Amino acid sequence: MLEKLKAKYGDLQNQIDTIKAKAETEERELTAEDFAAIEALLDSQDSVKAQIATAERMAENEPEPQTAAEAGVVVAGLASEANPYSLGEYLQDIHTVARAAKDGRTVSMPRVENYQKKVSAVATGNSEGVGSEGGFLVGEDYATGIMKRVYDNSQLLSMATRRTISTAANSLKINGIDETSRADGSRHGGIRSYWMAEADEKTASRPKWRQISLELKKQAVLYYATDELIQDSVALEQEVSEAVADEINFKTQDALISGNGAGKPLGWLNAPCLVTQGKETGQEADTITYNNILDMWTRKWGPGSRYAWVVNDEIFPQLAKMNIAVGTGGAPVYLPANAAAGAPENTLMGRPIIEIEQASALGDVGDINLVDMSQYIVAEKGGVQAAMSIHVQFLYDEVVFRWVYRIDGQPSWNAPLTRFKGANTKSPFVTLIARA
Repeated sequence: MLEKLKAKYGDLQNQIDTIKAKAETEERELTAEDFAAIEALLDSQDSVKAQIATAERMAENEPEPQTAAEAGVVVAGLASEANPYSLGEYLQDIHTVARAAKDGRTVSMPRVENYQKKVSAVATGNSEGVGSEGGFLVGEDYATGIMKRVYDNSQLLSMATRRTISTAANSLKINGIDETSRADGSRHGGIRSYWMAEADEKTASRPKWRQISLELKKQAVLYYATDELIQDSVALEQEVSEAVADEINFKTQDALISGNGAGKPLGWLNAPCLVTQGKETGQEADTITYNNILDMWTRKWGPGSRYAWVVNDEIFPQLAKMNIAVGTGGAPVYLPANAAAGAPENTLMGRPIIEIEQASALGDVGDINLVDMSQYIVAEKGGVQAAMSIHVQFLYDEVVFRWVYRIDGQPSWNAPLTRFKGANTKSPFVTLIARA
């Protein structure tokens, strides 16, 4: 009844708007007949408004049934410290609500209502934003929990410089100094100091600025859960939490390294600030030498304490075999003093080694990288958004969960830095050239 009354009120408003629009189209003032018609419609609206208020009061004062069985209503209790509301239970509940709504049954789920966000617009397609049609938003707390797992499991994303984009925007612009050289007149984009004699005229200088633009890119995960899995809240929670978080983390981490910036973040391997260190003369294919490591170390910019080695685990044998020439022989530079009998080092030049499968294969550019992730900027908006639908795979007794993560990222540098003295350029992102 309440929905019909609201629809009637809206229809009356449409009639009023039509009369006004007709007068505007004909470029004239409202006539006496127009005013009379509008006044009658307004009176009708006042009457309907009073009926709506009464209907809402009636709904608020309806007594609760003594049992769910007596009223044919499914009721889920509120969460408390004594009765925690897990993600698995929550997903079960919204599945129950969706199925009941499809069958035309009345369902009351207070805990679902407490955790759902309000839908600002009606969704298209499978109506995943319309609860009565089987699409329900997954609680914000649980979406945030998924995002927390992404950061907990990501060695790179958690080290980046993070920025949050406001609700009313989908991009972020950051002002930065345009510095590409440490030569006189170029530091900080143009600031220069002069040695002067008494009474000499001072020479002005000023910095050069640039803008870093980050525009949100969208990553989405669809997760299909069978009705059998839905029935087990513990298994469902484990599956969703681990699978979704791991997949978002995997694709995000891959983009931070090798993303091309088109519909995804710009990874450092495709960034203009990347420094690619050359190999040794005559170096064999698919090898890494101690001289490679020393050369890469000299190309970093800033304190070494900010850096980490990001590598593919295929390079481990190369690290273990690295040595420095001593007379006619050599001495290992990576293995511990008791060689293979002890645990291998997890640092190189005193900095941690992060082994990830998104790094390039041995011998390719990007198999070993020396990076300062504080110089990589990540922009996000609201963490992960989630929804579910019973429609997409209805014939297969599967529920579809959708998780959307909006993010962009790129290095804060726009070019390698030319040294004040010395030939080689420097950067927070250093990799080794291919050894094919």
